Amino acid sequence: MIDSAKIADTDQNVSLRMYHALTADKEELFSKLQGQPVEVLLSALRNLAFDERHLLALMKQRDLPEEVFTTLYANKSLIESNRVKFALISNPEIPAHIAAALLPGLTVFELLKISLMPGITPDQRLSAERVIIQRIPTQPLGNKMTLARRGTSAIVESLLREGLPPLVEACLDNPRLKEGAVHQFITSHTSTAETISMVARNGRWKGRPNIRLAILKNPRTPTIWYNLLLPGLPQNTIRELLSVPRLSPAQKGLVRQALDGHRSTL
Repeated sequence: MIDSAKIADTDQNVSLRMYHALTADKEELFSKLQGQPVEVLLSALRNLAFDERHLLALMKQRDLPEEVFTTLYANKSLIESNRVKFALISNPEIPAHIAAALLPGLTVFELLKISLMPGITPDQRLSAERVIIQRIPTQPLGNKMTLARRGTSAIVESLLREGLPPLVEACLDNPRLKEGAVHQFITSHTSTAETISMVARNGRWKGRPNIRLAILKNPRTPTIWYNLLLPGLPQNTIRELLSVPRLSPAQKGLVRQALDGHRSTL
């Protein structure tokens, strides 16, 4: 009897809160969105006074139930603005299928903000990165430069592969760029004497053994880098370079000179 009475009181309380959420005016409605069970929140969403301001306030909450996002997504007129879409996608609880449907509606820099946002889920970050990377070929150079400087490792790696010298220089200074991506770029067909030299001069990358070796194994590497890098290599590594079939005769000549120099010091 006591338990039944408690349940009845709870149900009545929730019903009352649902009614208040459904009938509150614009200002009162903000308080009806805070810390409420799903039934009350869904009633608030049906309130004729519910607008973009209420939605933005609601999206600041965490642990929102999926039904809230489903209901909001069904109201197309309410989620037309980029501001609203950004707020929805920024909430970690948004279902993946709804986020994927909304992401293409954002600008490339809104997508960048989401990909860099602390607390964002890996799936949300991956989805935002994917849309950005799909748009990279059609972006003006200015946008690409901004993405190169600020983008995530996946974004900057995609930009580096384009091989444009201004982009390469910006990518190399991005702290999120990984060594594997730089190595892959040097060995790719898109690297040129100019961009290889950018890597060789860059303070972050020029001292890394794997990067140095990749530079010396590239037939497009300018002569100056053989003169500067070979003297610092072990004899076994220099000998290994002689077996690289891609090197030009002139490059192999410089390698032999470096090897002879090693022998003369023994």
